[in-house]
Amino acid sequence: MTNASTADEETPPPPPPATLTFGGKHGKNPLADASFAAMCRRLPSVLGHTARRAWAVDRTGVVLLLVCQLLTGAAAAVVLAFTAQAMTHVLGDGTVSERLHGALPALIVVTAAAAVGRVSGALASYADGRITPLLTTEADIALVAAVCRVESSAYGEDGFADRQEAAEVGVTRTRLMVQDAQRFMSALIRMIAASGVVTALHPLLLPLLLLAVLPAGAGAVLSARVDYETHYLNVGDRNVRQMMRWWATYSRFGDEVRANGMTGYLIYWYRALSDRIDRRTLTAAPRMLRITLATSALGGLFLLCTWATLAWLASAGRIALPVAATAVVAVQTTLAALGQFVLHGAAMFHTSLYLADMRSFLDMAAERAPARGPLTIPERVDEIRLEEAVYQYPGKDEPAVAGVSLTLRRGEILAVVGENGSGKSTLVKLLTGILLADKGRVLWDGVDLAHADPDAVWKRTALVPQNFACWPLRARENITLGQPKTFDDGPVWEVVDAVGMREAIEKLPRQLDTLLAKELWGGAELSGGQWQRLVCGRALYRQTPLLILDEPTSQMDARGEHAIFLEIKRIAARRMTVVVTHQLENTRLADRILVMDKGRVVEHGGYEELVNAGGLFAELVALAQDR
Repeated sequence: MTNASTADEETPPPPPPATLTFGGKHGKNPLADASFAAMCRRLPSVLGHTARRAWAVDRTGVVLLLVCQLLTGAAAAVVLAFTAQAMTHVLGDGTVSERLHGALPALIVVTAAAAVGRVSGALASYADGRITPLLTTEADIALVAAVCRVESSAYGEDGFADRQEAAEVGVTRTRLMVQDAQRFMSALIRMIAASGVVTALHPLLLPLLLLAVLPAGAGAVLSARVDYETHYLNVGDRNVRQMMRWWATYSRFGDEVRANGMTGYLIYWYRALSDRIDRRTLTAAPRMLRITLATSALGGLFLLCTWATLAWLASAGRIALPVAATAVVAVQTTLAALGQFVLHGAAMFHTSLYLADMRSFLDMAAERAPARGPLTIPERVDEIRLEEAVYQYPGKDEPAVAGVSLTLRRGEILAVVGENGSGKSTLVKLLTGILLADKGRVLWDGVDLAHADPDAVWKRTALVPQNFACWPLRARENITLGQPKTFDDGPVWEVVDAVGMREAIEKLPRQLDTLLAKELWGGAELSGGQWQRLVCGRALYRQTPLLILDEPTSQMDARGEHAIFLEIKRIAARRMTVVVTHQLENTRLADRILVMDKGRVVEHGGYEELVNAGGLFAELVALAQDR
């Protein structure tokens, strides 16, 4: 008998997270070969893009922001110019009272200009506070809309999920975009104003000031590049970690996690992946430190040269003492403006990297949105025909549907059966136009879906998918899907009765107004079978020419299943109905049965005919009866 310690020694350790390596055209860092000059040239386009987006959401806010920027710059110039006048009087000849009296008008102007600068700065922050939330919301909605509108096949394309993750980061960075641009422009205007004053005092001071600040700018941009490289390396791991976090913490899967003893492994897995992400981040820290130290030392050396030059000019009598005093203030002001200009320019560049990811994804999503054609579909559809339809998923060696031909007529119930992976769900997606055939055609009353407006097609379809959504909406919207047919709830209660859910709905705290999400305050939860009945109710409520049910009763009890199939039979004459099922006894209600294997139709006929044919269907029925 093996004791506990021996058993522990023989138990293998938990496996670490898989190493994610992504290839293809989207697997390369876009900045890997970018030069410093090319990165700096990016700033004007970033400013222009920011201005256009801000103008689109709040023109009043943009105008206010620009006026405030100009006022801030003008105020800075006035402060420096009149400071020079005040210094001339303060350091001139005469008694103290005479000098102060002579400087008083200039000091009053300096005070007023400084006040204008502060007020305009406050108004600029207000304008930024108006624009930024709207801009972030628009970016977020644009991303959600883009993902919802792409062709279904895009989800399986190389790098789609990782580009979406990078775009999500771009949305979060959008809130910094206007703020960075506003501070950058404010610093630029102040710098121009101060530089004009410094140049007027002595032309040698400005080049030295520029030299003192440029190393810091180069360091900030290079640091941003290192930060983005680290971000790019971590995109895949962050994507997977976020997915696992959702699965591990979602209450719906809590029982499985606990009863199967997965808690320890999930925490280990999450920590291991987080450690891998952190290691990449920490590896970048020494590079950041070297960049900062080198650029700070160089900038400090040039700044020392600036002050030494100013001291030499004053001691050699090349500039008067009042001018030297003004130069000290002007140099400090210009240096601060230059520092802010470089700092926020680098911040803009940094933000632009993530926004470029977002724009790239939105452009790609726009290209992958359905653009099939303008043809419409009539309200009544009498026939759907597949002609040698073929579909192969990206990255797969064999087609999921391989040359299927089929005609479905109004009033018919077609059952589709087969083992897992036989192509049943893919066939359904081809029938509805969710996927377009790689070869062959799918025709609705002679209209090729490849050339039809997809919205016109999907208005004529009702689908109960195998993996359905439990929307955190009220019970009513979970049936109508936000597309009510009338102002009253009569049609809703009709389908509630049809799927046997009246008693369950009436027991909810607010009946149809109850939020079906127990995770949210005031919400309620349904059982798996009740959810499946409700999902069938969605499809029945739509009253479309094509009704497709993919494993519609897999979680229901016998009473619920019986009610659903009675309703399907009752309404069948007014539409075409496709039922995908593994419960072969339910196929008795079908007019025809389609048996699929490895993407092909291997049998086709009625229930009794196929049971007695001795083929795959008969084998599957025998296996089901033997369980």
